[in-house]
Formats: sequence, structure tokens, C-alpha cells
Amino acid sequence: MAMVNKTHAAWHAVDAAAEGIRRGSLAELFARDPGRAERFTTSAAGLLFDYSKQFATTDVVERLVALAEAAGLPDRIEAMFRGDRINTTEQRPVLHVALRAPRDAVIEVDGRNVVPDVHDVLERMAAFAREIRSGTWRGASGKPIRAVVNIGIGGSDLGPAMAYEALRFHADRGIEFRFVSNVDGTDFAEAVLDLDPSDTLFIVSSKTFTTIETMTNARTAREWILAASGGDATAVARHFVAVSTNASEVARFGIDTGNMFGFWDWVGGRYSMGSAIGLSTMIAIGPEAFHDMLAGSRAVDEHFRTAPLAANIPALHGLLTVFNASLLGHATAAVLPYDQYLRRFPAYLQQLTMESNGKRVRLDGSPVESPTGPVVWGEPGTNGQHSFYQLLHQGTVVVPCDFIGCLRPLHEFGQHHAILMANMIAQAEALAFGKPAAAVAAEGVSPELVPHRTFPGNRPSSTILVDQLTPRALGTLVALYEHSVFTQGVVWGINSFDQWGVELGKVLAQRIIPELESPTEPVLGHDASTNALIRRVRRARSGGSTDPS
Repeated sequence: MAMVNKTHAAWHAVDAAAEGIRRGSLAELFARDPGRAERFTTSAAGLLFDYSKQFATTDVVERLVALAEAAGLPDRIEAMFRGDRINTTEQRPVLHVALRAPRDAVIEVDGRNVVPDVHDVLERMAAFAREIRSGTWRGASGKPIRAVVNIGIGGSDLGPAMAYEALRFHADRGIEFRFVSNVDGTDFAEAVLDLDPSDTLFIVSSKTFTTIETMTNARTAREWILAASGGDATAVARHFVAVSTNASEVARFGIDTGNMFGFWDWVGGRYSMGSAIGLSTMIAIGPEAFHDMLAGSRAVDEHFRTAPLAANIPALHGLLTVFNASLLGHATAAVLPYDQYLRRFPAYLQQLTMESNGKRVRLDGSPVESPTGPVVWGEPGTNGQHSFYQLLHQGTVVVPCDFIGCLRPLHEFGQHHAILMANMIAQAEALAFGKPAAAVAAEGVSPELVPHRTFPGNRPSSTILVDQLTPRALGTLVALYEHSVFTQGVVWGINSFDQWGVELGKVLAQRIIPELESPTEPVLGHDASTNALIRRVRRARSGGSTDPS
């Protein structure tokens, strides 16, 4: 497998292009090329991608494409779709694309076509979703389900929670949907505060059914149901279903394994919202709309697999991310959706991007030689404009931005949508071109205030447009970023599909839990700071001083 590093000719070529960019400006690029906006805008699969306000030139794009080819991106794309074990540290295929493959596709793992398995699970999900939505499924007291609570963490929470918020317009409003992930008891308490146990269904999502946060919340939910049913253990089977592969643990919990929906090791958690992890999404929007969402992702899959890299939206997005992070030194990236329904999309992308590409070693174990995965953050516009946009426009760091907008609103109220879109377009313009001191002074601003009201500009952004926020459109956005992340990882030579970095803290927590709960004073073997913190928490738990000082 090809890997490029800073000594490779293709990397040197991009670095040389970056050096020229550092001396220029976006204003100059637009002034020299009247057709720039058209040249650096491409459309496919219902997406429009305008990257003309990035530091892209024909030469830069050609060199980035050459870098991707030197890194073996076309071959790696085929290897992923073929089912090769490209997650080499865990020896697994990476097949979130199989979750939305058409029924007649063939994608093999160990000689078995997994596509029929995917569609079998989707059919079982659809049958169950229809039972809940129609009121056929009844709780232990005979009531139809009126609240669904998804219990998971990481990809088992962020994907479904984001999708529900994004597609709330299309959801069944007769059913309440809640999401519990944090082991902090507050999360569970607030989620069920106004719910009735007799018409509440819990979906417990844990592949192994041993994830400590998820199972702690699930056991609390079980106690909540049992308390309301007078301790009748048979009530559990009417108020819980599982998304898991561990049938014995599911049965031990009291869930009928006939209501266990499986998924596979070849799907990472942060890529799993199109699997049974999306059961709450399917219940909310219905099986047909869920399949529309999968179709949107599939359209981008096909575009990513077949389009030339120079016209390939996810590949271009990923290459420009590499250019900004590794060549231009921009350590963060903002995702700014101008649609309130997408308010959880930046949080979803935080896991997708940073858990995937927050790596310091390459596939062969050698250290990376340039910055990888930028810190991703963001909030919906226009709220963010009255919060952190000050830093975006006049701060000392440059933050490349993705603006995401919908051409047509889901709610039509007078000027609302025009004002929203005007703000999105204006912010990208202001970031790119700014307002020079001479223009500020020409407005009669007093000299001492001119520096404060000058905008440097030259801050890159991309604009991504969809027609309207439908299930299909959400599917396209998700797949766009999934494949962008993959592109970045290939160029950096890292494994975007493992997450060993989340393990150490969890292992240490397992050691500390019994130390906090021990009825006798434990012998502590941590560093002095950790030992002191454990003793303070123990004192508070035993009724001693709660003064943290």
C-alpha cells in the first residue's frame, strides 16, 4: 500500500503550491479569474459544493489530486467497497457503504455476501417500526408506545440523536423521542422526567451489551420500569429492545432475543447510523423515509467511487482539509449549518472526524510528519454569528469554515429564509474579502477606531447546498463527510477506522471505580494528584466535607 510523506515528490509539490498561496490573497485569486466561482463549484448527488473561497487554484487542485493518487486513494476506495480489511489494526473490513447498498449488490466478507444480511435486518427493523408507529405494539399494561428512549453512547447516540433532530420535521409527532448517553444520572433523570413508564420503550444499543455507560443507564431504566410495574419482570420484554450481537447478555437482561437487532464488526460505531443503530430514526420517520436517507448516502457512495478526483466532491473536500491543516497550518475547522434542524450535526461530525483522524502514527506505526485531523466544532447560524464569529473574522487564528445551507425551507414564514440565507452568503463573503483599513477610513471612521473596525479577510470557506432538508439530503451530507474523512486518512497514511485513543481512560476508570466505592480505605497507587482527587470524592461520598478546597 502506498504512503506518502514529506520527502515524497508529490508532497513537495503541494508544499510549494502552499508557499505561493501564503503570499497571496483570495481577493487576488478572484480578481485574476472572473470565472473562478464556476470553475471551483461542482454538483453531484443533490449536493452543490462551492470551494471557490478556498485557497484553490487549478495548479493546487492538480497537485492535490496527484498527491491523492500517489497515496493510492483510487485503489483504497476500491479496496473499501470490495470489503478488504483496510482497518488493519483490528483486521476488519470497513463497510458502512454496505448498509445502503442495493439489494442486488454483492459485497463479500470472508466469502459471504453481506448485502442480504443487511436487508434482512432492515426488513425486521421496518416491521418493528410499523408496529410501534401503528400502535400495534403494546406495553405491559396494554398501552401503545408514546415515548421512545434510545440508550447508547458515541456512535450509538450521536448518529441517532443527530438524525432525529435533523429530520424532526418528517417525524411522527405522536411519539416522543429522547436520547440518553451520559453516565451522569442527570441525563437519565431529565430524559424520563415527564414520561409515563407504561407507554415508554427503551432501545438499548451496545454491540457487546457490556458498555459501562450504556448498561448503567439501561439497568436504571429497567429499575424504573419494574418500579412502575410492581416488580413484574415480564414487563421488561414489552418495554425494551436491543441493538446488539450478544444474545446471552440480552436475554439475561430480560429482553426477548426475538427483539434483538444485530449489526456487524465491519461497521464502526461512528459510521453506523444506517444500521440497526438507526432503529429510533426509522421509528421516528418511518421505513420509507429511512430508505430515502440510505438512498441519499448511496448516491454519494457511487459518486465517490466513480467520479474523477478533480470533480469528486468528497475527495476534494478531504484534500482541501489536508491542505488547510497540514500545509497551511490551520488546526481547527468550523461546520456552520444554516438550518436549525442541523444543530446537532457539528457534534456528530466531531466524533466522525476527530475519532477517525485524531492519530499520531501511520499505518506502519511510524510517526506522522504533519498535523492530522483538525479540531472540528460549530453551531448553527445565525446563533453563532452572535457568539464566536468575532474570532472567525478578527481573531489571530484562521479557521476554515464549511457553510451548509438549504435552498428551500421546511417552514415558510415571511422573510425568515431570505434573511437566513443572506447571512450565510454574507459571512462567507466577509471572511474571504474582509474590509481593508482604507475602506473603513473612507467611511469617516475616526483614525483611532480604524484598526478595530478593519477586517483582514483572506479566511477560507466552502459552501455546501442541498435543495431542502429531506431524509435523502441528510444521507448525502453524512456520506460526503464520511468519504472526506476517508480521503484525509489515506493521504495522511493513517487508519481512520480504529479508536485506540479512547481505551486508556476507560481502563483507568475501571480501576478507580472500586477505589471510590470501597467501604474501607483503599491503598492508592496513582500519582499524587489522582490519589488526592480520589480521597476528596470518597470523603464527599461518605458524608464528609464537600468543600473542594
